[in-house]
Amino acid sequence: MADQGTRAGADEVVARLRAAGCVFAEDEARILRSSACDKAELTAMVDKRALGFPLEQVVGWAGFCGLRIEVDPEVFVPRRRTEFLVEQAVFLAGQAVFPVGQAVALTSAGPIAVDLCCGSGAVGVALAARAKLGALYAADLDPVAVRCARRNLEPIGARVSQGDLYDALPPDLAGRVGIMTANVPYVPTGQFALLPAEARQHEARAALDGGLDGLEVARRVAAGAVDWLAPGGHVLIEISESQAPAAVAAFTRPGLSPRLVSSGELAATVVIATKTGKGVS
Repeated sequence: MADQGTRAGADEVVARLRAAGCVFAEDEARILRSSACDKAELTAMVDKRALGFPLEQVVGWAGFCGLRIEVDPEVFVPRRRTEFLVEQAVFLAGQAVFPVGQAVALTSAGPIAVDLCCGSGAVGVALAARAKLGALYAADLDPVAVRCARRNLEPIGARVSQGDLYDALPPDLAGRVGIMTANVPYVPTGQFALLPAEARQHEARAALDGGLDGLEVARRVAAGAVDWLAPGGHVLIEISESQAPAAVAAFTRPGLSPRLVSSGELAATVVIATKTGKGVS
């Protein structure tokens, strides 16, 4: 009887999720059941999911690069396609040798890494888990995201600051950053209404809306990167395929050398822009 009751309860959860329009109802039901402490909490979680809250915000975590990242309500949920950006950053971090000053070196002689527009901190956590870094800094304008990112990043020794892009970074990092990631908002304002309701209604608009053509924040990242990167350092951003020509032009203008990489499997496009020159040993 206990097994039958458990099975019936599981079927009920799946049915409710299907009725709410959840395409992967069985998978979501398993996650909800494993995350809830008791039946009352499971019911509350299913209720929230049925109302359209992102699954990750309901259970409080997202799977990203094989890691569990804490995600708070209203915080941008890390997307699987962004794992491609992390893969590229990890490869570059392993190939490069950059100077690391004693004042900021935390763990090794690897490059200093910066994650702008960090959201929950997912990119930084995944990068630190896979690459030797001399130090890791993260920043976001949204105080809600910063609080969440601190819980994910500070236990691994990273520093998380609130502020507008480069304004949030310690001045002594200028000219010393080896790897910079920036998962900038890149949805054009006119297309914001076309996003899934759970994103429009439950994630911060500033984490999604990239302005008229979607590249307003990307251009600001490009304009300032040359002052913060070490010689030979790289900045990586995610964009849509249609934005690629304009994004490449934005990173070329300040004197960086950009290239495009893409993943058909993840439908991901990343600009990698390099500050030409030799690192200092």
